[in-house]
Amino acid sequence: MATLAEIRARLAEQAQKSSGTKQGGGDNSIYAHWNIQEGTSASIRFLPDADETNTFFWRERQMIKIPFAGVAGQDENKKVYVQVPCVEMWGETCPVHATIRPWFKDPNMEALGRTYWKKRSYVFQGFVVSSPMEEDSVPENPIRRFVISPQIFTLIKQALMDPDMENIPTDYQNGTDFRLNKTQKGGYADYSTSGWARKERSLNEVELQAIATHGLFNLNDFMPKRPGIDEQRAIFEMFEASVEGKLYEPEQWGKFYRPSGVQIANAPGAAADADEDTPAKAAPVVTRPAPVASQSAPAAATAPVAPAEGAAKPSVDDILKMIRSRQA
Repeated sequence: MATLAEIRARLAEQAQKSSGTKQGGGDNSIYAHWNIQEGTSASIRFLPDADETNTFFWRERQMIKIPFAGVAGQDENKKVYVQVPCVEMWGETCPVHATIRPWFKDPNMEALGRTYWKKRSYVFQGFVVSSPMEEDSVPENPIRRFVISPQIFTLIKQALMDPDMENIPTDYQNGTDFRLNKTQKGGYADYSTSGWARKERSLNEVELQAIATHGLFNLNDFMPKRPGIDEQRAIFEMFEASVEGKLYEPEQWGKFYRPSGVQIANAPGAAADADEDTPAKAAPVVTRPAPVASQSAPAAATAPVAPAEGAAKPSVDDILKMIRSRQA
């Protein structure tokens, strides 16, 4: 687990690079915080990435949504979107963005440029400490994933750089919960009053047991696949066709990317357009340590694991030591 100082250094490095460079499917393990009612709050607790090479406890996604007026040979009058990864995520030059960046210098082209500009989102994991909404189904594993918007992420990042924050918020004993407050501004959902809790909180026994039983997710497993040469060619072809007002061609691009809900024969490997709030991959590879001896997995997020008859119930310290020993 990276330290708070390491995270601050990396964030500062990214900010310096940014300022110094001119830029010319539903998965119920995802907590849909955007569905909470306005005027309510949800409390969540972020957890570290299982990938120890990741300095941060999140992963950033950059996706481009390419609109089409319809699908050739199917419904040609129903607008669809194909969501594709922007290769700038991997430090490469994106042909789409290289094309549209000059458009922002022309007032007549700016709106069109924004249509194809990449959308950022951030994938986290953690616990839903409290929620104002009832969910249709809650996964057995209480470690949820969160897809965080840039507005909320800015609040998270600003607080991490605040010297008054002494401990990394994902720390099991001295961490901090994050409170998502949903309001409205200008007719849109607004989360600007969200922020970290004023007091630190140790994870309770149920939460620690969940980590010991289920393990942490490797957040990189929820990132889109890096496009190869053929995929990048298809992305740029779709972009050009979209700008020209053409239809989506399943036979031409179906084996690479397809809109959500569009059935394409003989294209089992095609990446369906994931919803913006849904990670591109639905089947994670999870770091899954063995359960505590003589214990069964918790039946629900709110129910502690019952020890076997005659066995001593492990304390919070015991569970914490077990987690750390397996991470070592």
